[in-house]
Amino acid sequence: LSALSFSGSIAQEKALRALLAEPAMKHASVSLSFRDMANGSQVYEYESLKALNPASVMKLVTAAAAFSTLGAGYTFGTLVSYNGNHDAATGRLTGDIIITGGGDPALGSQYFSDHYGDIIATWVKGIQQSGIRSITGRVIADDSRYGYGPVPAKWLWEDLGNYYGAGVYGLSVFDNMYEIHLKTGTEGKGTVITRVVPEECRTELNNMLISSGSRDRGYVFSAPYGSGGWMAGTVPAGRDDFVLKASVTDPPLLAAGMLSSALARAGIVAEKEPVTVRTAGAVKDLSLTRIGVIRSPPLADIIKVMNRESVNLYAEHLAREMALRVSGDPGASAGAEFLQAFVSGPAAGGMFIEDASGLSPLNAVHAAGFSDFLYRVGARQSWSEDFVASIPGPGDGGTLGSLFSDPLFAGRLKAKSGSMTRVRNYAGYITTVSGRKLAFCILINNFTGQGGVIATQCAAILKEAVSGM
Repeated sequence: LSALSFSGSIAQEKALRALLAEPAMKHASVSLSFRDMANGSQVYEYESLKALNPASVMKLVTAAAAFSTLGAGYTFGTLVSYNGNHDAATGRLTGDIIITGGGDPALGSQYFSDHYGDIIATWVKGIQQSGIRSITGRVIADDSRYGYGPVPAKWLWEDLGNYYGAGVYGLSVFDNMYEIHLKTGTEGKGTVITRVVPEECRTELNNMLISSGSRDRGYVFSAPYGSGGWMAGTVPAGRDDFVLKASVTDPPLLAAGMLSSALARAGIVAEKEPVTVRTAGAVKDLSLTRIGVIRSPPLADIIKVMNRESVNLYAEHLAREMALRVSGDPGASAGAEFLQAFVSGPAAGGMFIEDASGLSPLNAVHAAGFSDFLYRVGARQSWSEDFVASIPGPGDGGTLGSLFSDPLFAGRLKAKSGSMTRVRNYAGYITTVSGRKLAFCILINNFTGQGGVIATQCAAILKEAVSGM
């Protein structure tokens, strides 16, 4: 155990020793650092230079970079327009309807339903108000903004088909997620797909799911732009309606198809099947007539949801947008390289960034470098107040849950959690009872058993820091 000297009690050694004494920690690694926001000095540490997987704590880097690069008020726009000739007398459009993706990560998102409403209905209404009554062409989704490499190369195959592994597209929609509703059987039996929401996402999925126990260990295996896949693992037994959330394999085509179908139901029939720019090539007639634009919520609101709910899709979108603006390259690798450069500082050596969300198992940071990063961005930038406000606190829900429900934490803690298999991490800011402001980072990798015990011990370390530093 290694602790640096500081004024006040060093009760953190008691809490840390209790964590390390847990049987689940026998083979685990820990990296811990607390840093004074007044001067940047590290006031308490344990193995603080040991590089470990940060999981979703990585989103704090993405959030800070986005506030710095794009600004809290930045918005994304999704344009609906048409090309060709519109006969106002007959309402006949000799051309196409075009949805131009502007990189909005939250378009139609469940988290912003009040903001967006029904985006498909909004588009249909705009087309009706433009006087269009029939379409000789088709609905085209222009998904070219970020190119056609939706997921980082360093992500796991196991993750890609599931909602948290959804890829980034120039036109993303509905969190790039769909629901597979299942009726599960008795212990050891199979499952039956009862419905898919939205129905347009129904594909050929080989169902190898087994009903067992009460925990969700089911996975969808599919790839971006693919037309099929399979489901494997176990899901809770005896459920009439168990929902497995999967990633949409081609969100731009989904959006084009849903709009085309909705137009047909409204009596506006497109004569050709919907397509995307990826499959059909660039729109040839660039003389577009604007129908309407749907703008996103401001960036500050998107980041607040990203941090609270730990939405990987939002983080990856923001990295692509930043890379596009700074270097002109919107690829996943360019986004990771941008973030690597952004996090650089005197203590950043030995930290490796492979994505923007923390989903890659190849990300690695150490607590000393991460707390130094939090010190540098938490109070000394024009956007620092927005950044800190975007980090969840006690009672905000999301991935923090009820872990920090002790009244001592009220108004004194801002924390982002990060978890994946055998990983529990927390990073953010505390204000101690004595009024001292500290940045902190706690990284724990490769413990055994359930993560609840580890999370509780992390809360104990933070509680003693709030009380004693």
